Amino acid sequence: MLTQIGLAHDVLRVPAPPGEDEPQHPGESAADYVQRTARDKALRGRDWMHSQALPHLPLLAADTTVILDGAVLGKPADRDDAMRILRALSGVAHEVHTAVAVWTGEQLLEAVSITQVRMRTLSDDEIGRYCDSGEPYGKAGAYGIQGLAGTFISHISGSYTGVMGLPLYETSNLLRSAGIQTP
Repeated sequence: MLTQIGLAHDVLRVPAPPGEDEPQHPGESAADYVQRTARDKALRGRDWMHSQALPHLPLLAADTTVILDGAVLGKPADRDDAMRILRALSGVAHEVHTAVAVWTGEQLLEAVSITQVRMRTLSDDEIGRYCDSGEPYGKAGAYGIQGLAGTFISHISGSYTGVMGLPLYETSNLLRSAGIQTP
């Protein structure tokens, strides 16, 4: 998506910390969770760049979570989990929060995009075929709006690119605040 807006960039592959992938802390709200996770990714990237003696460059990190009735619907562990998540989202509205963090070397800038999404009612057969496509895995809420699941979405109010995982409006505003020219 950064290429889409004409922004030159490199992807930094920072080793994940040991343990569970992006755990939600006890008592942490879904909204706080997504912001903390994006912030942690940015700071982990900063620390890794420093440990590798890489040149100081601005660093962008983001995290997306699907929230239904205040609960985080993370990445499905397996097919059964994907089926469970998609059944829960079928026919109801939910929120997608995407937090963005930009580390400039001097400051951490943060923003959050919140989008309301409504998914049409899905049959178990449709959910099963979608799971068979392999698309739900590795995605918060077990779906990707930019793929096959786009046919499941009856309405959104907010940022389409935020649902995809990087809200371009908020991201470009943060980058401009950091002194990085964007279109």
